[in-house]
Formats: sequence, C-alpha cells, structure tokens
Amino acid sequence: MDIPDLSHLALPGARISLRVTPKASRNRIAGEGGHLRAYVTAVPEGGKANAAVAKMLAKALGVPKSRLELVQGQTARDKTFRIQG
Repeated sequence: MDIPDLSHLALPGARISLRVTPKASRNRIAGEGGHLRAYVTAVPEGGKANAAVAKMLAKALGVPKSRLELVQGQTARDKTFRIQG
C-alpha cells in the first residue's frame, strides 16, 4: 500500500476532500495537481469502497477510523470526510 503521511491534516473539524477510483490494481493515496486521489481495490457495492477509503485515510492521517465521518459523496467518486474531535 502506498500511503503518505497526512498527519499534518488531522485537525478536529477538518474536512478532507478526495476523488476515489474503485477497482484499482492496488490501494494507494496520491496527491495529483494539488488534490488528493484514493485508489482502492474494493468494488463500489454495499459501501465496500467507502469503507476501504476510510480505513486507508485514517491510517494516513494517524487517527482512528471511528473519528472519520463521510459527510458528502456516499455514492459519488468525489468524497468529503470530516475529522471528528
């Protein structure tokens, strides 16, 4: 897994926006053009891809997965997560 250190973004109340590509060849987070992109091997069915993104993002931010809340983009490729205090 290619997971960068994003701990500097892990502030309570912060919103993290990213574009998700499901069914990728490997799990990774990349910064492209000033935006974050997440690639996950999970399929976009039953919230599997969302769960994989949340797990990977939590690891990159250095916070528990339970502190991340998906606030926008439940069924879209562009998602916004909020870090709960």
